[in-house]
Amino acid sequence: MFLTRFRLNTARPGSRRLLFSPQTMHAAVMSSFPGVLPTTAPTADAPRTLWRLDERARAEVILYLVSPDRPDLTHLVEQAGWPAVATPDDPGWQTRPYQPFLDRLTAGQHWAFRLTANPVHTIRRKEGEPRKLTAHLTHRHQMGWLLDEKRQERAGFRIAEKPAERRTLPEGTTSKGHPHHGDRYELSLNDTRSLSFSKSRQGNTNHSRKDNVTLVTATFEGRLQITDPDLLRRTLTHGIGRARAYGCGLLTLAPAPKPAGQEAR
Repeated sequence: MFLTRFRLNTARPGSRRLLFSPQTMHAAVMSSFPGVLPTTAPTADAPRTLWRLDERARAEVILYLVSPDRPDLTHLVEQAGWPAVATPDDPGWQTRPYQPFLDRLTAGQHWAFRLTANPVHTIRRKEGEPRKLTAHLTHRHQMGWLLDEKRQERAGFRIAEKPAERRTLPEGTTSKGHPHHGDRYELSLNDTRSLSFSKSRQGNTNHSRKDNVTLVTATFEGRLQITDPDLLRRTLTHGIGRARAYGCGLLTLAPAPKPAGQEAR
C-alpha cells in the first residue's frame, strides 16, 4: 500500500477541469496505474484505490491517494501541476509506503482524523414501495451518520468524547423531539457540498439524463480511538461509505494533539 500527496496548481485550466468533475478526477487518478486497464475487474475484497481532495485555501488544493500500487502522476503534473520545475528527485508529487504505518496501529491509540464521506440512508416513501437511497442533508443527520455505533464498530474505531469540563453545549432534544448530543464528541463537520456532474466523457454531447450524478459530500474532522486495529486497517485501505470512486471514503490519520491541560504531564 502507498500514500501519495499531490498539490494542484489551481491557476492552470487542467486543474479547473479536474476540480469541476469528480468523474474526470477519478479517470485521471486511475490513469496513474499502468497495470490497471479500464476493463480490469476489481478483485473481490481487495484493497482499492481511494482519493480525496482537501481544499485548505483557494490556491491550496491537495490530492491524497491511497493505493495498492505505486502511482505515476506524471500526467497530472503536466496537466495540473508545475512541470517546469519537476526533477527526478522531486517529480511533483510525494509517495510513501503506507504499510509500515498501518502495522504500527494498536488498540487504544488516539488519532486525529479527516474524512470526506457521502452520508446516505434508505427510505420508503410509501408502504409497499422499494426502499430508496437518499442523502442526509442536515448537519444533525450527517453527524449522526458517522456517530452511528454500528458503523464505528465495523470501522474499528470510536469517536472520542470530550471531558465534561470542555463541553459547552448541553445534550437534549431538538424542537422535533430528536436526541441531540450537544458537543459531547471530538467531531466537527467542516464542509458540505452538493455536486452535480456527468459520468460521460468530457466533450461527449450524446449523454442522457441517466449519466447525470448528484452527490452530497460531508467533510469531518475530529479525534478517534482505535478499538480494533485490523478493522481500522481495512477501513483505511478499503474506504468507508459510498461514492468512493468520486473522492469519498478515504479516512486519513494524523498525530492527535494532547487535550488542553495535559501538555506538561
